[in-house]
Amino acid sequence: MRRIEFLGPSLVVLAAAGVLLFVGPVAVRQVSQGMTATQMSSAEARLHSGSILDQMSQASRDVAIFVEPSVVHVSSTGTLTGRGTGRAFNNSGSGWVYDSAGHIVTNAHVVEGATRLEVQMFDGERREAKLLGADLRTDIAVLQVDGQGIVPAQREAQDPQQGDMVFAFGSPFDFRFSMSNGIVSGVGRAAGITEIEYENFIQTDAAINPGNSGGPLTNTKGHVVGMSTAIATGRGNGVSQGQFSGIGLAIPISMIDNVVGQLIDHGVALKGYLGVSMLNIEDLARMRMRDPILQATAKYFQGDGVAIEFVSPQSPAEIAGLRIGDVITQFAGQRIESVAQLKTMIASRQPSESLSVDAWRPDVENKRGENFSVQVVIEQLKPETNSKLIVDTLRSIGVKKLASSTEAMAQQFGVPFDRGVLVEEVVAGSSVAGILPPGTLIMEVFGQKIANLDDFYTRINRKLRTQGAPELVLGVRQQNGDVAQLRIPLP
Repeated sequence: MRRIEFLGPSLVVLAAAGVLLFVGPVAVRQVSQGMTATQMSSAEARLHSGSILDQMSQASRDVAIFVEPSVVHVSSTGTLTGRGTGRAFNNSGSGWVYDSAGHIVTNAHVVEGATRLEVQMFDGERREAKLLGADLRTDIAVLQVDGQGIVPAQREAQDPQQGDMVFAFGSPFDFRFSMSNGIVSGVGRAAGITEIEYENFIQTDAAINPGNSGGPLTNTKGHVVGMSTAIATGRGNGVSQGQFSGIGLAIPISMIDNVVGQLIDHGVALKGYLGVSMLNIEDLARMRMRDPILQATAKYFQGDGVAIEFVSPQSPAEIAGLRIGDVITQFAGQRIESVAQLKTMIASRQPSESLSVDAWRPDVENKRGENFSVQVVIEQLKPETNSKLIVDTLRSIGVKKLASSTEAMAQQFGVPFDRGVLVEEVVAGSSVAGILPPGTLIMEVFGQKIANLDDFYTRINRKLRTQGAPELVLGVRQQNGDVAQLRIPLP
């Protein structure tokens, strides 16, 4: 009997456990469902009462409403020429209204080689456009349309900073007047794009795809802080017009304002000149330099900056006292991290501008270095400065002097004014004396239109660097008004 007494409670516990085994999950589910329903009801009430997400959505809509009237779709048509053949092309991209005078800003590569340009306004209206000027080295172009009823974009005074929220507008894959958003992932980026010499990009994760090129990048106030220009696709090591993969690049507003203002006023963008060749510190450390001063720089300098490898005689750098082996750490008060960054900063400065340069100089004897500061007065970069090989080649065939066409020069030679390059002087009796006499206007190089001497050298540089060329193909207008295509063999 005692054994049964002890078994009784155990049987009760087992029975209760059995009931719970079957009933418990149902009860737990019911409780869980009840809690979920209560939470959903509370969340719905909060959402309907106006949540932070509603405010964010409304802010995004407001940015779209504010910016879209100043965004345009750009269409360009033309003919690609080469070896006596021509092939029609149709390109498209994006742009934005710069001012009430009808100036439209876009990328130079969007309108490159175009013989006809058209912009579509946000309300669907289409307007004919003409190319007012383009700067190939920064990939910035300015178009002109009728300014009647046009809505200019608002521009920010300062470049954005890392972490800022931004919005990209444009026509990705021809989905016109699209919008995407993200943040500024980084600033001062260089991507090694062969077509752009001066790189100081904003990096953003806002979705940018082919067709966004030339479109505005705005901040949360709807003010333009940059212009979409390229994307990193993850294919190889370069940047291309492939599909978006998280890295978009935009030209900062400071560079845009500098270049656009000059293109509107003069049709050409002047560049600043310091007169130094430079190396990134990490590149200097990897190289075996014979110069003992550069060896000391590589060994003793610690930190960010760019090393001076060569100083041109009588240049602003030499006049200011900069030397081979010096490391530029700050330029005009801004920290320097790469050659591409400093190169762009120098180019964006105007001739006669005085700026501070902070630098470090190696002390070979004492095996250390010291910091110092100087003032430099920037000069104007001459188009031929970075094109010495081309200049020497042209001189070898008899072309002595070229210049960007101006109204005064056209009047001097008694020819109508047009954008391009005027031949000022050739060698008498040379192979080009009869076909390129003084007063000849060069309008095209390798089938691409040019506006000035900088365009002329840039077109030739790109052609020789990417494809090579046994001859120089020029579209010219002679003094009698005849238009011709010349093929000049290159030595």
